[in-house]
Amino acid sequence: MSKEPDHSLLASPVLRYWLATRPGFLAASLVPVLIGVAAVSQQGGKVSLWLLLLALLATALVHAGVNVLNDYYDDANGTDRCNTQRIFPFTGGSRFIQNGVLSAGDALVFGAGLLSAAMLLGICMAWVSGSSLLWVGVAGLLLGWGYSAPPLRLNSRGLGELAVAAGFGILTPLGSWFVQTGEMALYPVLVSVPVALLVMNILFINQFPDYQADTACGKHHWVVRLGPQRAAPIYLLTVLLAAFLLVAMVMVGGLPPLALLSLLPLKLAWQAGLQLQQYATQPARLEPAIKMTIGSMILHGLLLSLGLWLG
Repeated sequence: MSKEPDHSLLASPVLRYWLATRPGFLAASLVPVLIGVAAVSQQGGKVSLWLLLLALLATALVHAGVNVLNDYYDDANGTDRCNTQRIFPFTGGSRFIQNGVLSAGDALVFGAGLLSAAMLLGICMAWVSGSSLLWVGVAGLLLGWGYSAPPLRLNSRGLGELAVAAGFGILTPLGSWFVQTGEMALYPVLVSVPVALLVMNILFINQFPDYQADTACGKHHWVVRLGPQRAAPIYLLTVLLAAFLLVAMVMVGGLPPLALLSLLPLKLAWQAGLQLQQYATQPARLEPAIKMTIGSMILHGLLLSLGLWLG
């Protein structure tokens, strides 16, 4: 388990604020950007490297801002402060506020600043690609901010899992597609559904170590509503659905055969799901499964992008 942040970071402001964004998780949103752009190439479109880089930067800013604001709101509602079963750095927040490395006010201002920078960059890209991009951006920001912030508090209402799947797994590839093409389309949405399900599983498995704290603080997500043992099979069903949809899209010609390579990391996800089944009520033993969940999602997305490019 990694060491939690402490006061030693106060001497390095740049490093402190960088780590507060939880950079290790940013790949969960950056990989879907690559899928959207690869879909453009697969459909015969021209890809602009500069627009790709801008899309990656804007997405990273949004994700980082959402991470910081989630820390702020989870501290405000007491969830992270009472979490004694966390598996750092995967669950229980970044611990920057609880450990006195950042004040709650600093986190709020920093998170809002990151989202503001992302909005400015999004407006610039919309100026180039088309104003409809703003609707994708607004929807993504609303889902990200509303995940933990009142009055929406989507995760507390059992909608957080779907919000993460839609925000990172659907809107992000659609946005990166639109930046390149200037057009809305169903294709990037369809090809990104499997990765959306795998992104959702990252959030889902992280909720098991946080079960007691989230229950005590009124965060009624799926694991709290069903209980760990009854909720655990959802993970494996999600992996099966992702695999089924991928194979189905290849069979009907929506994806090139090379996209089947992206099935390989799902074996890792399946192993993680089996471990979750076994240790659903023993959160301290879930760290390997959490790592496999993150790794399988990233590898799946990269291989799918490669299959689209080469296909």
